[in-house]
Amino acid sequence: MSKRIAVLGTGANGASIGADLTKAGHDVVLIDQWPENVEAMRKQGIRIEMPGETLATPVRAYNLCDVCTFREQFDIVLLLMKAYDSRWSAQLIEPYLKPDGLIAGVQNGMTTNTIADVVGAHRTIGCVIEISSAMFTPGIVTRDSPHDRSWFAVGSIDPSTRGREHEVADLLRHAGKADIVENIQAAKWMKLVSNATTLVSTAVLGVSIHEGAAIPEMRDLMLRSGQEALDTGAALGHPVQPIFGLKPEDIQQSNRLVDKLLETLLSGFTLPSTRTTVLQDWMKGRHSEVDDLNGLVAGEAKRMGKRAPVNEAITTLAHRIERGELKPGLANLALLRQLTRDSSA
Repeated sequence: MSKRIAVLGTGANGASIGADLTKAGHDVVLIDQWPENVEAMRKQGIRIEMPGETLATPVRAYNLCDVCTFREQFDIVLLLMKAYDSRWSAQLIEPYLKPDGLIAGVQNGMTTNTIADVVGAHRTIGCVIEISSAMFTPGIVTRDSPHDRSWFAVGSIDPSTRGREHEVADLLRHAGKADIVENIQAAKWMKLVSNATTLVSTAVLGVSIHEGAAIPEMRDLMLRSGQEALDTGAALGHPVQPIFGLKPEDIQQSNRLVDKLLETLLSGFTLPSTRTTVLQDWMKGRHSEVDDLNGLVAGEAKRMGKRAPVNEAITTLAHRIERGELKPGLANLALLRQLTRDSSA
């Protein structure tokens, strides 16, 4: 019997993965909280626009309010909600996850333990995702990283799921490359290092990662932010872990690891025009994941009696943007510079 799969959270990345699994013949349903998106998917399926190719895939789509009508439980749930929505969304779907089912948080941020708190570590798989995509129109995804330039890492956090990682990895291989890793928490922190370098910092300026990294002063601040995240992870006990398909020797031979991650991201996974998820959220008037990214780094450093001044400054500006006090723009570079200088003093 084929496994029953749910993709919970079908914005750009979730819709892309859901379409890939559907096209591959899996028994999959897509669940989303944006009513217009669900309606569009029901009427016309999902349209995925990629460089050189456009795919249209009919899918089975449901609103969050439809979950209470489900009669069967799922074998695997791929959770692609925002990091800050992890707990309640895991609670929503938990009654519909089989006793021996698995839920994988295919998300940014350190969400794996949050999910495990709800469904149990014996039903939780950790995951790292790297896909560049956007959704501004219901049912239509612009995917800048096609399948050969999308990447996942999958790993267990509990001995009870050892050997079952492939159940999630095999699904995700329909959407990109997928590696099974021994230390998924370290891999997720390494992705956090990359995210702390790029996502919020460039969004504050209202530019793409490529555009931000092309400004020498901004690139320096981005790399400093990533280094603070790397140092904080080391203090927390997370070993350096290769991600983005890099090999152990790639990171062992580099004395500029954050720079290596940035260059790998720029050259392999994004286009010059790619907007970060944070900038997309702000363009839509939505709350971003800043508190699960740079804010988490700053908070963890503070908890250990240390400082992460660039992450603190980036978080401060992001909060001001979300309160409506600032707009994303290049003028914020001067504010970022000043805040970083003040917090370092």
